[in-house]
Amino acid sequence: MQIGVIVPQGWTREYEGWEPTDAWARTRDLTSQVEALGFESVWVFDHFHTTPRSTLDITFESFSTLAALASETRRVRLGHVVLCAAYRNPALTAKMISTLDVITGGRMELGIGAGWKRDEWRAYGYGFPDAPKRLQILKDQLEVISAMIRDERATYHGEHHSVDGAINVPQPVQKPRIPIMVGGNGPNVTWRLAARYADELNLDGMSPEEVSEAMSTVHARCEEINRDPASLRVSVHVWWESLQTAGQERVDMVGGYARAGVSRVIALIRDSVNSDDALAKWAQDTRAGGANLEQSTALGS
Repeated sequence: MQIGVIVPQGWTREYEGWEPTDAWARTRDLTSQVEALGFESVWVFDHFHTTPRSTLDITFESFSTLAALASETRRVRLGHVVLCAAYRNPALTAKMISTLDVITGGRMELGIGAGWKRDEWRAYGYGFPDAPKRLQILKDQLEVISAMIRDERATYHGEHHSVDGAINVPQPVQKPRIPIMVGGNGPNVTWRLAARYADELNLDGMSPEEVSEAMSTVHARCEEINRDPASLRVSVHVWWESLQTAGQERVDMVGGYARAGVSRVIALIRDSVNSDDALAKWAQDTRAGGANLEQSTALGS
């Protein structure tokens, strides 16, 4: 099992009161620490307003952040956990992620979901369609993006999004394509979309016990379309509130996810904003829980 780290962007108000330039410097430095400690990947949220309340605090935009961090890293994979599909035209998303894959030498992941944060949707002029429509938009986006990261010229005509001979050059470095990760907990629609379009399903906030219970349904969604369930990886985004205290509780949690068949745990260690030791302690706990980390230059282990 791999461990990905969400680097601070301010979304959880961890940068409340900070100057933007100081906050960015901290995000950059923590990203370097993530790589040095041996974690597998670096992730960012795709949000415009803080949570749980929208305040006048820093929230760095996700694609801009990843583009900058691409030049600060050499080994870790990079991705969104997860893109809100409707925030961007899918052809543009495919073009941007393909360009980043070239810039990083083939280290990008495409995480995408239907979106949920009503206040920022409406504030930014997207409206807020009901859940069935948001999922229909996600399906069209997956069709367009899949075509464009696979072929130099793509055509698809859907209800919400279409492309007609859209050229995507340069193509991604990774072949046959950039890995696609669909995020969401909906067993009836989201998991079916993951089974049809994705390389990975990312479950949001589920405990190890909940993941274990969900696995049979995830496998069934693959079997419905004659897909080998083993070909769809399952990862989990663990919310920061459950990771605030280092030690045995976190070790047991990581071990539980490994036993449940999770391929990757992705989490924000919120205390890392103010502590130089927070990520090192998370690395120690994940290793103790059975996760695979690279040789650590920072820990000397």
